[in-house]
Amino acid sequence: MRSARYTKVVLTVIAVTLLVIASPRLDAPEALAAPGEPSGEEIRLFNGKDLSGWEHFLVDEEAEMEDVWSVEDGLLICKGEPGGYLYTENDYESFRLVVEWRWPDTPGNSGVLMRITGEPTMLPNSVEAQLRSGNAGDMYGFLGFKIGGNEERLSEIGVPGWALQRIAGNENEPGEWNKYEIIVDGADITLFLNGEKVNEATGCDVRPGRIGLQSEGGIIHFRTVTLTPIEGR
Repeated sequence: MRSARYTKVVLTVIAVTLLVIASPRLDAPEALAAPGEPSGEEIRLFNGKDLSGWEHFLVDEEAEMEDVWSVEDGLLICKGEPGGYLYTENDYESFRLVVEWRWPDTPGNSGVLMRITGEPTMLPNSVEAQLRSGNAGDMYGFLGFKIGGNEERLSEIGVPGWALQRIAGNENEPGEWNKYEIIVDGADITLFLNGEKVNEATGCDVRPGRIGLQSEGGIIHFRTVTLTPIEGR
């Protein structure tokens, strides 16, 4: 009797095991992106060929886009004057933005504008990641755009707006390429310059807006301008 019971148990275990093996497997759920991680497809805002997808504002109303910006050998070239900015046709709210730039001649001033809204002006309502040679990594909120951060590095400016001094500098020598990786995630904005974190803002205004590249004095080259949305924001 004991042998029969033992045999029955073994056969039951084997049957259950075979049933599990033969059952169709359910696909494992896809891993969700962690907060702050890009989860959309990369968008080439600058296609390396022309200025498709961009509009412009210049303080000189008689000047044309082509008077200031051009594309040569895969590079977006800005002459630096008259003042103004290129801006995207589409709005973006939370994203990872990668910008590569260099000063081919005498270093000058420029900036990456984000969440641009309102009427175009030389310094529109937006947040800026500074490109000015020697100051890359600084951040500004223009025309009341709210940014916050470490109080020791935060100050009011007369535009009106706010300035958030960089934590540290990490620019390459003039003439060499620099790379910004800018994470705009809700109310938080973090700047990485050539692989090092150089600034971090909190409590920023959250709303969709355009991306802009400034013409603000000095010839500047751009070779990469890509954006990857952070979805679910």
